[in-house]
Amino acid sequence: MNFLFVHNNFPAQFRFVAEQLARHPEHRVAAIGAETAQGLPGVRLERYRFNDVGHAFVHPFARRFDREARRAEQVLYALIALESSGFVPDVIVAHSGWGETLPLRAKYPRARLIAYCEYFYRDQGGDVHFDPEFPPLGVDGLTHLRAKNASQLLALVDCDLGLSPTAWQRSTYPIEFHAKIAVAHEGVDTDLVRPDPTATLQLPNGLMLRAGAEILTFVARNLEPMRGYHVFMRALPDILRARPSAEVVIVGGDGLSYGASSPDGRSWKDVFLSEVGHRLDPRRVHFVGALPYSQYLRLLQVSRAHVYLTYPFVLSWSLIEALSAGCLVVASDTAPLREVITHGRNGLLVPFFDVRRLAHVVVEALTQPAYFLGMREAARATAQARFERRRAVAEQLAVILPPR
Repeated sequence: MNFLFVHNNFPAQFRFVAEQLARHPEHRVAAIGAETAQGLPGVRLERYRFNDVGHAFVHPFARRFDREARRAEQVLYALIALESSGFVPDVIVAHSGWGETLPLRAKYPRARLIAYCEYFYRDQGGDVHFDPEFPPLGVDGLTHLRAKNASQLLALVDCDLGLSPTAWQRSTYPIEFHAKIAVAHEGVDTDLVRPDPTATLQLPNGLMLRAGAEILTFVARNLEPMRGYHVFMRALPDILRARPSAEVVIVGGDGLSYGASSPDGRSWKDVFLSEVGHRLDPRRVHFVGALPYSQYLRLLQVSRAHVYLTYPFVLSWSLIEALSAGCLVVASDTAPLREVITHGRNGLLVPFFDVRRLAHVVVEALTQPAYFLGMREAARATAQARFERRRAVAEQLAVILPPR
């Protein structure tokens, strides 16, 4: 059977399932991705080049769809290249969020098409209008927001089934599609991401961190409000005052993954660092940017308390990896987290905007590490029971494979 995965940043969410299928000699596996896509053993990768040309003459409401249509055109060329080598897919698994699914049903009407449904934009109950610190969208903004879902809706109509990683993420889609969308997380490698009481990590400034030390960690792809960076920074002065020996390691870039840029054009990192920086000890607050994966894992292993905050939005891999590493996770009491963390059992939940509560809970976590050992073990057990990669792959394959 021939399997095709389509994701601009392949392998992304498809890594484990694509690797599993590629191990079987009776299968042929191919993938289509943009220039950032990475290959996997046994998977033929066809890259396309996407040039995001100017949109001066495209209506603002249609600019995202215009970009998606241009990306779809490049996917179609990649499909033709695969077909010229004799590869015709029986099953296609494609992310629905960037327009890459647009040509798939027209090109292969008989293929089984699975649309990966990560997040559906809406004006209530999600990231938009969640944070009162930022101005609400007007009618123009709301219209633009709704238009962002256009290609996803087409994908949902075209596909045989949808696939969402969590029940909450499925719930963001229109209710009339829920029966068509299965829930199966892509999983994490819990054998690789595991506790290590002997772990050490040397920071770029030479500081050596060791498991068991008083280390507070915060991780996001980019440091921005969507992932609660502003709340964390505002809690830090009280945390550092109460715990004069604590070291704080903050992982994340200066760019923008989600949401809007700051009003003055500065990075969100700088905006909120300038707000509280005069109340912080810079010798104990370490911004390390983006870490290589092996160093990032060691950071989780040396962490005494790990803070993960998010608007109601896509659940990060880093949260599941923190659980798998046996971290004591202090997380926001928001819908994506409530699906994974039960307060007091496998982690601690705090109201997203309650800076004082966050500081208090983190100080407790740093002060009484022995008290929370059982919670760390439960966190690890949650990752193994619900997100272990072999289990996850089996659940995904139950959706992807044609019924017998």
